[in-house]
Order: sequence, then structure tokens, then C-alpha cells
Amino acid sequence: MRILYLLAVYLTAPVISAVLLARGLRDRSYWRNFRERFGFGPRRPPHGVWVHAVSVGEVQACAPLITALARRHPDLALTVTTFTPTGAARARALFGNLTEVRYVPYDLPGAVRRFLKRADPALAVIFETELWPNLYRECGRRRVPLVLASARISERSLGRYRRLGALFRDALSQASIVAAQGEADAARFRALGADAASTHVTGNLKFDFELPEDLAERGRRLRRHYARRRPLWVAGSTHEGEEAAALEAHTQVRATHPEALLVIAPRHPARFTEVSRLLGEAGVTFTRRSDGEQPQDDAAAVLLLDSLGELLEFYAAADVAFVGGSLVPVGGHNLLEPAALGVPILTGPHNFNGADVARLLIARGAAEIVHNAQELGARVSALLSNPGERERIGGCGRASVEGSRGALERLLALIEPLL
Repeated sequence: MRILYLLAVYLTAPVISAVLLARGLRDRSYWRNFRERFGFGPRRPPHGVWVHAVSVGEVQACAPLITALARRHPDLALTVTTFTPTGAARARALFGNLTEVRYVPYDLPGAVRRFLKRADPALAVIFETELWPNLYRECGRRRVPLVLASARISERSLGRYRRLGALFRDALSQASIVAAQGEADAARFRALGADAASTHVTGNLKFDFELPEDLAERGRRLRRHYARRRPLWVAGSTHEGEEAAALEAHTQVRATHPEALLVIAPRHPARFTEVSRLLGEAGVTFTRRSDGEQPQDDAAAVLLLDSLGELLEFYAAADVAFVGGSLVPVGGHNLLEPAALGVPILTGPHNFNGADVARLLIARGAAEIVHNAQELGARVSALLSNPGERERIGGCGRASVEGSRGALERLLALIEPLL
């Protein structure tokens, strides 16, 4: 099985490289530091901590750990890897000089060896669901303790991994600690071959994030700037198909609230131009955040958030938030940020990337599922008409987040002895 996996990796790496380089024709960030994907890059100070977070959501999840390690161990060299340019950009924005940010190498034996030789970590922390046999094997060979943090695995993924048998059992045997999000996740990791004594339930680290102290004021400033006397709702982290659904819903919303402003925040910067074209073709009056223009109260029906790192501030400014990646089968994005801000949340039915969080927030009345544009428009309209209901739902969100914190301390208790 290992030979077949190696063959597959050697065959697919050039294909993936070609896809990423082709994307670079539209977004040059795909070309930057490309050699890091083959393990090249500057050497890091020895005996540091390497944290891998595949993309934006995982980068956000690892932020509490990075902050805590930097505070508790200021002399420790921290390296964060990600796979996507948006993940790398988010990591640089979040962590600044606290960490070195680079791309994780392909799971090629040579690339993995080069990376670990240059990064030279004393501890590796892999976030959520990233099982790479060659990377794990090389960590074991170099005696680098490997921690799977905030680890999760779906029932569907479990079936796929099981079909590959010994390959992933061997990979998981390299893990010193599996810190699972929930008991169901822990059971699935044990079923795949993780050591039962080293598999723990620590909770979801995403709940332990800290909102910036000035976030509420930044949200109020945006509200004054764009919608001083207008209802405002956000469609955040949207994917193809969801912008059109949000526009259809907004037409319904404006039938009841003619001054309402919709903020659309596409998940991927490469789609900013595409969404701008969609808005133009739909005949919608809109402005772009990157233009820096202040629309008059009734000038624009839509604001296109075509900038990075500002979605959280617009959630803070919003009356209602729809979180994307959920009306289409992408798996959903971060529901916890609007929940912590006390903003009522609407989400589609596809939340398998964060099923536990979605179930919790829905069960506690902090989030609701909508299945299509009509339901989205109806719920936004109803919530904009009922400030008391918005306040009640927002309070449920805040309480849900506060009551679920604590994963960070449990995780640190497991990994600090390894340092």
C-alpha cells in the first residue's frame, strides 16, 4: 500500500503544481514562495515548535495556541505552515512577528526531509484533519513529537481512511498525542489505529479565540460610515452560487426594508472580480470596499467586501450574519465569530466541516438553518423587523461561546511537557 501511495503522490504533485501555477495567472500570490512546497526555504532556529494549519479556518483555530506559546515561551521559535495563499496571508496578519509563515511541503519524501531539516522543530502540532503518511513517518524517524490538535474526523472520512488500511494506521502510530474535539472524534481516531492511552478529548480550540479589544468600536465606525440609518446584513465567506442566492434574498429583504444594505464577502480573493461582474450584470447598485468611497444612505444596495482581514469588523457592524460555504456543499465556515459578537446567525445545511459547532449553536438557539434564497430572505427580513429577537438570539450565541471555552488549557497541559 505504501508503494502505491508513493506512486500516487509522485504522479499528483506535478498536477497540483500545474493547477496552482495556473491560478497564479489570476492571483500572483500562488507564485510567491512556491519552492517552499518542495521543502525549500530559510533555516529556522533549532528546537522550536512547528504548527500546521491548512487554510484560513485552521489558521484562525490555532491562533489561541500561538498566542499562548509566544506569551509563555518567548524564546521559542514558532513556525506556522499552511497550504493556501489566503491561509498564509491570514497567518501573517494574525501573528505578525510572532511566527515564521511558510507553505507546508507536498507529502513527497524528499520535500518532507528538506522541510524538517530546515524547520528543525522540537515539536510538531497539526491542526484538525491533516493525515500525511510521509510527513508523519519522517517526524517519527527524527523523533519529533507529533500532536494532532483540535483533531476531528468525520464518519465519511473514516471510511475512506479505513480502505487504505495499514498506511494510515502507520501514520497515526507516529502521533504522540491525539487531542480530539469530541468523544466521537476520539473514537474514530482510535478505530483508525491511534493509541488509546494517548488519545484525549480536549474540546474545540476555536472557542478559545479572543476578540480584539477595539472590535466593537471598529464595527460601530464601519456602521456609521456605510449604514448610519440603514439595516445592514452580511453574507460572509461566500462561494460560487451563494452570491446569487444572497442577491435574490436581498431583493426580498428590500421589499420590506427598502434601505437595507447587504455586505457580500467572497471567501477567495481570486473571485472578487467575478462577483463584481455578477453584481454589474444583475443591475445592482453597489460599491467596493477597496474603492474607499462612502455611499449615500440610499445610493448602494450592496457593498462588495473585496479586502482581506475585515470580515470580522463587518460582522461587528451587522444586524444579521449569513455564513457561507453552507448553501453549497463546501462544508461551512466559521460560525463562532458572529456568535461571540452576539449577531444572529443564518447558515445553510452544509456544515460538515464544523458539524459539532453548528449543532451546538443551532441547539442553543444562536443559529438557524436556511435551505435556499427564499428562506434566507424571509429570515433576514423577519430579524431586521424584530430587534428584541435579534438581541435574544445574539445573547444565546455569546453564552454558547463562553460556556465552551477551556480547550486551550487542556491542550497546553498535554503538549508543554513535550517541550
